Amino acid sequence: MMYNEKIAAQVAAYFVYREGGTLKILKLMKLMYLAERASLEQYGEPIIGDTLVSMKHGPVLSITYDHINDNIDSQDGGWDDWISDRADHCVSLKNEENPVEKLLELSEADVSILESIYDKYGSMGHYEIREFTHDNCGEWEDPGYTSVPIPYERLLKNVGYSPEVAAQISQRIKEQSNLDNQLSIAV
Repeated sequence: MMYNEKIAAQVAAYFVYREGGTLKILKLMKLMYLAERASLEQYGEPIIGDTLVSMKHGPVLSITYDHINDNIDSQDGGWDDWISDRADHCVSLKNEENPVEKLLELSEADVSILESIYDKYGSMGHYEIREFTHDNCGEWEDPGYTSVPIPYERLLKNVGYSPEVAAQISQRIKEQSNLDNQLSIAV
């Protein structure tokens, strides 16, 4: 599965809403990463399909982080339609209404994972959840002041898949992403 900006925006909107409408970027990144990780653990499938990287403050969804920093353009129905520009290390919802009924890109299984992640980690502060990911996400490695990729295969092994199954799932995700990319070019 290749990166889906609309899904990323809706995942972010869910967490920002649950936090009361404004959320520290560091905490949002960790909640989104933990949701992506939980989906891979439970279903062998990502929710968002983002590029995973290790950064100084822990694991990050790279393309989503670029949207937060306004480094890439947003598509219709994507990031800029759901999430406000960053201010004071926070993002907010564009629309203060409850977005949960409008999360049409997310499956029931996706929403269930988001609920579970927020119920488990939502009460943590942004530095507390950062430390949690440092200590509990074995696929993360401290890159200093740069970033390094986190291969899906390494993450899958860290959530309990055997090396053989982790390699198979990782290969399937890569093939699906290539197919999605080919189909998007053809359209």
